[in-house]
Amino acid sequence: MHNNVVSGIYKALIRENISCLRFNFRAVGRSTGNHTEGSGEASDVRACVDFLLSIKKTKKVLLCGYSYGAAIGCSQVNYSDSIVGFCAISFPFDFMGVEYKKLSQSEKPKLFIQGNRDNIAMYGKFESHFNFFYEPKLSVIIDGADHFYGGYESKIADEVVKFYYSLFE
Repeated sequence: MHNNVVSGIYKALIRENISCLRFNFRAVGRSTGNHTEGSGEASDVRACVDFLLSIKKTKKVLLCGYSYGAAIGCSQVNYSDSIVGFCAISFPFDFMGVEYKKLSQSEKPKLFIQGNRDNIAMYGKFESHFNFFYEPKLSVIIDGADHFYGGYESKIADEVVKFYYSLFE
């Protein structure tokens, strides 16, 4: 929740006066509970979506996740018709397995952001994974970025904000 990528996106959304919610999965940071290998964490995402939709002003939700959060968060894209799409930053396709890739399949808009030096979310395999997904979809390759995106936080945040505005305006 407080890493450079998530914090950069969060701060950019707040500067744009875009309502957003960032959270830790269960058992991370000061969150209670136990890590569940994905099922409980997916439930965490659904609970956050339900919370956002319970706020009268919120009618549509865009999911955004980084690394493990991309795999878990984006796998819930079809949970509600109010979820309008997702942004996945360094989706760890090979690390998480085919299940999360399949669960993330949707005809809703998708943005994939990937560093071309990422050796955790394996940039070399990105194109074949990206091609799996239905349209509409976009990809942004960050030249020089590894999995941790040091120095590229504003570039990522700008792309997420731009994608948000393409969906909501």
